[in-house]
Amino acid sequence: MKKIILLLGFSFVLWTNLQAQKILKLDDILDSVQQSYPSLRMYDAELQSLDAAAKGARNWMPPEVSAGLWMTPYNTGLWNGTKADGSMPAQGGMGSYMIGVEQMFPNKKYNDANEAYMKAMSSVTKENKEAALNNLFAAAKKNYYEWIVIEKKLAVLADDQKLLQFMITDAETRYKNGLGKISAYYKAKASLGNIENMRVELQNEISQRNIALNTLMNRNKLTTFSVDTNYTIKDYSTMVFDSTLFYNNRSDIKAVNQNIQLTYLKQDIERQSTKPQFGIQFSHMMRYGNAPTLFTAMGMVKIPMNWSTRANKANIESLRFKVQSLQEQQAAMANEYSGAAYQMQQDIAAKKKQVTLFENNILPALRKNYQSNLLAYEQNTEELFELYDAWETLNNTQLEYLNQLQQLLSIQVDLEKLLEIK
Repeated sequence: MKKIILLLGFSFVLWTNLQAQKILKLDDILDSVQQSYPSLRMYDAELQSLDAAAKGARNWMPPEVSAGLWMTPYNTGLWNGTKADGSMPAQGGMGSYMIGVEQMFPNKKYNDANEAYMKAMSSVTKENKEAALNNLFAAAKKNYYEWIVIEKKLAVLADDQKLLQFMITDAETRYKNGLGKISAYYKAKASLGNIENMRVELQNEISQRNIALNTLMNRNKLTTFSVDTNYTIKDYSTMVFDSTLFYNNRSDIKAVNQNIQLTYLKQDIERQSTKPQFGIQFSHMMRYGNAPTLFTAMGMVKIPMNWSTRANKANIESLRFKVQSLQEQQAAMANEYSGAAYQMQQDIAAKKKQVTLFENNILPALRKNYQSNLLAYEQNTEELFELYDAWETLNNTQLEYLNQLQQLLSIQVDLEKLLEIK
C-alpha cells in the first residue's frame, strides 16, 4: 500500500511538472517565431547571397590575347626574302607572326562606387526581414490574446453551468413538493444546452489558436500547450506619433530609405562610368627570313565623349527623379501611419473606459442583483423566473465584457505592430 501511495504521489508530481512545461508565455512564443519561422530563414539565405555577390565588386576586365599573321604579303615567296620573280634574294623577309595581349585597367573610383553599391544591397533585405518579423509577432500576439479571452469565457461558462444546474435541481425539488412553478425550468434546461454548445465552439477556437501558434513556431501543428492567462494593458496615451517616430521605428520606411541610398550609389556608378579608362597593349612580332623580331608597347585610353555618355547622363537624371519618388513615398507612409496611430490611441482610450465601467460599475451591480435574487429565491420570496433573468443578464454582460477586453487587446496589438514594438 505504501509503494502504491508513493507511486501515485510520484506520478502526480510528474504529471504536474509536465502540465507546467506545457504552459508557454508570450515572450517564449515570440522568441520561437523569430528563430524558426521559414520565411525568416529565407531572408537570411538571401542576405548571404547578396553578401557573397558583393565580394566580386572589384572586378577587372579579362585580358584580350591575339595571335596571327601581321602585315604579311599574299605571295608566300616573299616571306623568306626572295623576289617576286624568284631571281635574287631580298633583304630579310616580309611579314610577321604576331602574339599580342591587351589589358584595360579598372577605374578605381568606379570599383569603389560599385563595391559600395553591392555591399549596400543587403540593407534593404535586412529591413524587409524586420518588417516580416513584425507581422509575424503581431499574428502571434493576436492569437495568444484571443486564446486568453477564450479561456476566461470558458471559466464563465463553467460557473454558469454550476448555477444553472443548481436552479434546475432546486426547481425540480420544489415542483415535486408543490412549492414552485415550472415556468423558468425549461428555459434553464435550454440554457444549459446552449452553454455546452458554446463550450464546444470555444474549445474548437482554442484548437485553432493552438494550430496557428504552432505554425508560427514552425513545429508539429498538433502539439498541445497552454497559455499564461495573465496579460497587461499598456499605456500609450501620452505618446506623440510624429513622422520622426516612424522614420526611426518602421522597417518598411527604413527599407525605402535604404532604397534611396542605393539610388544615390547607383548614380555614383553612372558618374564614374563617364570617366576615362586606361589600358596597355603589348605585341611581339616574329619576322620571317632574316628580319629582326619586333615588338610594340602602347598605352590606351577610352575617352568618354558626348555621344558615348548620353545613356549614363540619362540614367543619372532618371535616378534623381526616382529619389524624389521614394522620398514622397516615405512621407506618405509616415503620414498614413501617424493618422492610424492617433486613431488607435483614441480607440484604446475609449475601450479602456468601457472595460473599466464593466469592471467597476456594471458587473459588480449585476452580481449584487443576482445575489439578492438568489437570496430571495432561497427564502421563497422570489420565483425562479426572476433568478433566471438576473443570471441571464449577468452572464450576457460578462461575455460582452470579455468581448470588449478582446477588442482592447486587439487594438493594442495593432498599435504595437504599427510602432514595431515586440
